[in-house]
Amino acid sequence: MLPIYSQKSRVKLLILVVALIIGAATVIYTNILVGKLAEREEQLIDIYADGLRYMINSKSDDNLVFIQEEIIGANKSVPVIQTDANENVESYSNLNLPANISERRKKILLRREIEEMKEQHTPIVVNYGKNAKSYIFYKDSDLLAQLRYYPYVQLMVMACFSLMAYFAFSYSRKAEQNRVWVGLAKETAHQLGTPLSSLMAWYEYLKVSPKFTNEPIVEELGKDVRRLEIITERFSNIGSVPALKDENILQVTENAIGYLQNRVSKKVAFSVKAEFPPDTKAKVNIPLFEWVIENICKNAIDAMEGRGSIDVTLCSAGKNNIAIDIKDTGKGIPKTKVNDVFLPGYTTKKRGWGLGLALAKRIIENYHRGRLFVKWSEVGKGTTFRLVLNR
Repeated sequence: MLPIYSQKSRVKLLILVVALIIGAATVIYTNILVGKLAEREEQLIDIYADGLRYMINSKSDDNLVFIQEEIIGANKSVPVIQTDANENVESYSNLNLPANISERRKKILLRREIEEMKEQHTPIVVNYGKNAKSYIFYKDSDLLAQLRYYPYVQLMVMACFSLMAYFAFSYSRKAEQNRVWVGLAKETAHQLGTPLSSLMAWYEYLKVSPKFTNEPIVEELGKDVRRLEIITERFSNIGSVPALKDENILQVTENAIGYLQNRVSKKVAFSVKAEFPPDTKAKVNIPLFEWVIENICKNAIDAMEGRGSIDVTLCSAGKNNIAIDIKDTGKGIPKTKVNDVFLPGYTTKKRGWGLGLALAKRIIENYHRGRLFVKWSEVGKGTTFRLVLNR
């Protein structure tokens, strides 16, 4: 199988180049056809003018009927207006004038046609007598006019198809990525199931054993076992629509920070505060939401190299939303990389998958119908991530 998705930039560039080549070839070829057709129409009008000259200057009636019907009358497509020296209309043909119009309206329309014809072609002069002359005005036929615009219409159609191909490729790529995410998550949950069951059994045994009565390590082991259960549930929820419930958002956030705080460097100071009533609720799925908080905080701890502070502030963001700002004192993110931090695989660590923030963004935006973005960042000073949730 060709590594199409790993070469996405080249594939998109190839699509663009092929579309441009086809478009350029179409325009060039059509312009050649337009030039040939325009030349043919000019020759037709020249013959028309020559026939008219012959009729005017002929002293006999010989062959006049042939010239009138076969030469002048042969023009069935090119719009033509014949005028006298003062541009008063004497005759016209192949013009799409409305039926049953007044003479005044007809004169106005014919005058407009003459002005349009002047812009396209220089009129042909037909001299007769000593000082008398006529003008033959003409313009491109409908077929030639349509052919002139045809390449641009075709380019628009090609552009639409190119966009469709581009979006189809992107959608296919995202769909395949989603299947990989879901498969990996569910397989991870399945693999965790067996050792987790064993750990739960050992925990229950230690809890009732007289040797470990009032032993703090047993309680901590119980917390970690419950944590593993939550993690397994998180992975099981990937690919399915999680249930969102009205939860005390301050309490949920404090619980997530509290668990993490006991398991990271003591040189990292945490603070959580809310700028709204402590019983304020938001629609969240607790296991997945806590996962987001952990991923953001773990990235912050890595950026601070295990030393600094993480301040979590909850506040209202409009009438129906709640914002959670997570600010660290880490290295900060360069402005050119602010949007890249959420891409799968992006990482600045020597060892890391680069999935934490990508997964966090997916959980917030796809499952919680909220937003996750970098609110502020400055190199050497730190970064603030903002989560926006529905009340």
